[in-house]
Amino acid sequence: MDAFLDFTRRFSRNWAAVAGCVVLTFIVLAAVFGPMIYAVDPFEMLGRPTQPPSAEFPLGTDVSGRDILAGLLYGARVSLFVGIVASLGATFIGVVVGAVSGYFGGIVDDVLMRIVDFFLTIPSFVLAVVIVAIFSPTLLVVTASIAIVSWPSVARLVRGEFVAQRDREYVHACRGLGMSAPEIIIRQILPNALAPIVVVSSLMVATAILTEAGLSFLGLSDPDVISWGYMIGVGRTVLRVAWWMAAIPGLTIMITVLAINLVGEGLNDALNPRLRQR
Repeated sequence: MDAFLDFTRRFSRNWAAVAGCVVLTFIVLAAVFGPMIYAVDPFEMLGRPTQPPSAEFPLGTDVSGRDILAGLLYGARVSLFVGIVASLGATFIGVVVGAVSGYFGGIVDDVLMRIVDFFLTIPSFVLAVVIVAIFSPTLLVVTASIAIVSWPSVARLVRGEFVAQRDREYVHACRGLGMSAPEIIIRQILPNALAPIVVVSSLMVATAILTEAGLSFLGLSDPDVISWGYMIGVGRTVLRVAWWMAAIPGLTIMITVLAINLVGEGLNDALNPRLRQR
């Protein structure tokens, strides 16, 4: 309890992180409860195409006459879902690979790090495009492709943390007590390396949202769901005459990514022991 209060106090000192947390909370609440309050089908054609914002349509309509506000609220669910799930998937893969590589070292470390280097040599967005193009562009495939291209950076970070911890006295003591390698990795070393992993995972959500938006903009998204990137892709065809169609979801993505980055920096300040005395 004292540790949590100490963390909360350090986090609250960063006013930018607190502001980002407030904005992110509002976006999450809008994604969860917005479609219930504003119960409009985002796929239903309700008005004239490219209608500007009005009392009937607060954010206007798209090229098919669909309500942009409804699409924005429903799209928040998809974009946040992809960002969170892809980040969790990439973190899980990266932690497993990095922990095994850093703890055992030797040939295991060499093989796993060469695999990581191979993934790092390929531009992540290009690899995501290739994966989605090979398979059908469903929401699951898009999420999995983002996780696949994001895990190597996590693996590098986790490996470094485990290399720094594996020769500490408490690890030698655990080996002397007869603890198995998985038990030492999960119960002893991993908790001590958790702080940077949490920070990187939170920042990865923002990267995943941007990647999903880029894929949707190129038309490599699930046609049965609406996301913010999909809305930008639809609006780009009429950018000169109906700029708000692309600007509104684009601004929403920018605000969301900025809020996540601010929260990530706040977590880094609060969890990094080197910064606790600032």
